[in-house]
Amino acid sequence: MTRRGTVGGHTYEFPTLVELMAKATPARSGDVLAGCAAESAAERVAAQTVLADLPLATFLDEQVVGYDEDDVTRLVLDTHDPVAFAPVASLTVGEFRDRLLAWAAAGDEASISELAPGLTPEMVAATSKLMRNADLVAVGRRTRVVTGLRSTLGLPGRLASRLQPNHPTDDPLGVTASIVDGLLQGCGDAVIGINPATDSPARTVALLELVDEVITRYGIPTQSCVLAHVTTTLRALEQGAPVDLVFQSVAGTQPANRGFGVTLDLLAEARAGALALGRGTVGSNVTYFETGQGSALSADAHHGIGGRPVDQQTLEARAYAVARHFDPLIVNTVVGFIGPEYLYDGKQVLRAGLEDHFCGKLLGLPMGVDVCYTNHAEVDEDDMDSLMLLLGAAGCTFLIAVPGMDDVMLHYQSLAFSDVLTARSVLGLRPAPEFEAWLARMDLLDDAGRVRELTADAPAARALLAAASS
Repeated sequence: MTRRGTVGGHTYEFPTLVELMAKATPARSGDVLAGCAAESAAERVAAQTVLADLPLATFLDEQVVGYDEDDVTRLVLDTHDPVAFAPVASLTVGEFRDRLLAWAAAGDEASISELAPGLTPEMVAATSKLMRNADLVAVGRRTRVVTGLRSTLGLPGRLASRLQPNHPTDDPLGVTASIVDGLLQGCGDAVIGINPATDSPARTVALLELVDEVITRYGIPTQSCVLAHVTTTLRALEQGAPVDLVFQSVAGTQPANRGFGVTLDLLAEARAGALALGRGTVGSNVTYFETGQGSALSADAHHGIGGRPVDQQTLEARAYAVARHFDPLIVNTVVGFIGPEYLYDGKQVLRAGLEDHFCGKLLGLPMGVDVCYTNHAEVDEDDMDSLMLLLGAAGCTFLIAVPGMDDVMLHYQSLAFSDVLTARSVLGLRPAPEFEAWLARMDLLDDAGRVRELTADAPAARALLAAASS
């Protein structure tokens, strides 16, 4: 079905929904690489105008990626909740955008958050394409998603963090020193999550036992995760390893997930294994997923109806439907990690981070962001500071932090532990409540509730440093 929009006296045609969505997307290098981007600002505005008048219900009848050929599409449509969709079923995409902004302005969190089971990824992706950055922040801030295992995440006024103690050789002393560094700076309430240097089952088990020892010895209300492939984690579960969270990178098409070596059935099996351990104290969310715009394109798995390329932001939103199905504790987009071929500069990375957070939250995910970039991108720390503070204002569930901003194993730039403290201080945010109480018990907070500046002979520092040395 060809749709037409006119701008400046010129009429543009959009033969398929795939092309309409792609042409309406704010500019990014990945869509240019895929050959689906708007060829001019005028064509983009024409596509956005047509998209604004499209009924939301269109996405239930007209697919971007075919139902018969893709299990992600089948998952989305087969689990769609018409009752949750009913309050907005009669709206166009543009009217839905306006309704969300009105609810956000009124502080009506329930009306927004209760929509999640009735929304499809394509609906929220389409809506995001019509929004300015401030709109994405306003709605994201009022979209509430609360999860828990040993800490409660997503509560209002809170900003959690993933403590990422990666090491190029998985050296236990180096990993533990980074954990201590992060804990002393108030980080780690979302997860202490290690990207292993190798996907060895033995190494995975050793790292799981290392982190579990620190958590158990000091009664830290958080969870651990070794971000090995889900099949490696299954082997660790079989060996009785202390698995808190099952991790996997996921994407928005069946071929892209196949490229990651995963299926929906495999994810369900791993989740069941972690649930059976019963390691939670405040909840039972036991999965952790990572995504990133451009992952399907990089695997040549980005094609939709008729073999046409689907824009990377719509495919990213479809990855969130995969994550949603497995009831995660946390999900994050590694927004600038894949490189400038997909998000060229700071402007594109910032926009993508806000889009991803908005789409994930609206679909019911506890959404976090790795505010990061590779050294060959046109991005710098000032761009990352801007995105970090906008995400904090938008109610982001958690941020990722590494020692000194530099991940020495993955070779990219992320946030430092001190950056999380800055975001909390500037925006008046606090850690997860259980973790905040632990920080107080360890005498790591001052009378105003801020992480105190410590010397090596402070009691808490001595205790945690003893863990590193042993």
